[in-house]
Amino acid sequence: MLAIVGGRVETISRGSIDPGTVLMDDNGQILGVGREVLIPEGTRVIDAHGQYVLPGFIDSHTHLGLFSDGEGPQGVDGNEMTNPLTPGIRAIDGFNPADVALVDAIQGGITAAWVTPGSGNVIGGQGASMRLYGHSVGDMVLKAPSGMKSAMGENPKRVYGSDKKFPMTRMGVAKALRDAFVAASNYRVMREKDPGSRRNLDHEALLMVLDRVIPLRTHAHRADDISTALRIGREFGVRQVIEHGTEAFKVMDELLEYQVPVSLGPALVSRVKPEVRERGFHTPALLARHGVKFSLITDHPVVPVQYLVVSAALAVREGLDEQAALRAITLSAAEICEVDDKVGSIDPGKDGDIVIWTGHPFDWRSQVDKTIIQGCIVYDRNADIGEGDKE
Repeated sequence: MLAIVGGRVETISRGSIDPGTVLMDDNGQILGVGREVLIPEGTRVIDAHGQYVLPGFIDSHTHLGLFSDGEGPQGVDGNEMTNPLTPGIRAIDGFNPADVALVDAIQGGITAAWVTPGSGNVIGGQGASMRLYGHSVGDMVLKAPSGMKSAMGENPKRVYGSDKKFPMTRMGVAKALRDAFVAASNYRVMREKDPGSRRNLDHEALLMVLDRVIPLRTHAHRADDISTALRIGREFGVRQVIEHGTEAFKVMDELLEYQVPVSLGPALVSRVKPEVRERGFHTPALLARHGVKFSLITDHPVVPVQYLVVSAALAVREGLDEQAALRAITLSAAEICEVDDKVGSIDPGKDGDIVIWTGHPFDWRSQVDKTIIQGCIVYDRNADIGEGDKE
C-alpha cells in the first residue's frame, strides 16, 4: 500500500482537504481520502507537508505517439491523407509508446491524454484515451476507441483542394461527412439482409458513432464550422465533442442547447492560419460563465504537452476561476475522454494517478515532485526514477 500524508489535497470533485491523506491499495486504487484516514501497518508513506496533491492532469486532445518527438519524418504517423474518409483507422495501431514526449508529459504532471489521428481528413479515424505510462500499448489504454475524429474547415480543404480533388470547399467537406454516415446506414441494412456479405471496417467504425457508442469529435475553429458540425450531428443523432473551438464563444447558446462540450485550444500559439485569428485565453472564462463544459488542450506537438498547466494558468490570468481551470485539465477532461470512472479526481475507487507538486501548479516556480500512476511512482525529481522505471 501507499499513503500520501500531510499535503493539501485538491480532490477536484469534493474541494480541498488541508492537510489530507490519500491511501492506495496494492493494485493502485484509491482506498481513502480525508483528514483522518487509517493507515495500515507496513504501508509506504510519502510525506507531502507543504506540497499540493492533485489528480494527474489530462490533455483531452493530443497526437502523442503519432508524431513522435525528435524522429523527423520517420516518426510521423498521424494523418493517413490518401482518402478523405478513413474511419476504420485506429490511433492505437500507430501509437509509439517510446515517444520521448511521454517522459515530458509525466514530468509535467500529465498522466493521461486523448490520442487522436490528425485533421487532414474529413474523418481521420478512431482516437483512444491513454495512460501515459506503460511498457506496451495494451498497458496504457484506458478506453479505445473513445471518439471518432473528424474535421471541418481549412485542413481537409487544403489537403484535397490543392490537388483539385473532392472535397475542396466547406460544402464538399460537409457532404463528405454526410455521405459517410449514409453509407454506414446503408451498410447496416445490407448486413441485416445478408449477414454473410463482405465486411467493411470503415462502415462498421461509423456505426459506433451512429449508435452513440462513441462521440463524433470534430475539429472546428470558426463559428460557422462549429455550427455546421452541430447541424450534421443533429441530423444523424450522434453524440459530439467540438475540438479546438477557437470561436466557440460565438455559438455558446447552441453548444448549451445541445449539451456539446468543447476540447478547447490550444491558445498558446501564434495566429498561424486565418481560422485561429481569434484564439486567446479569454475564451475559457467566457465558456465557464455561460455553463459550457470544456477542457483545455495542447494539441501536442502543436504546443509541447508539458505546457498544459501553463495554458490553464494563463486562462486564470484572463479571468477563469482557479478551481474551474483545475477541473478543465482533470475531471472535465476525463469526462470528455469518457474515463472519469477511472481518473480525473481523487476519489475512493478511482485509479491512483496522482501528482505531488512543490507548490500550487499555477505558480511558475512550482515543480512536479512526484508522479504516481496506478499507485506506482514513475517520476521522482529527487531520485533516479523516470519513464521505464517502477517502484
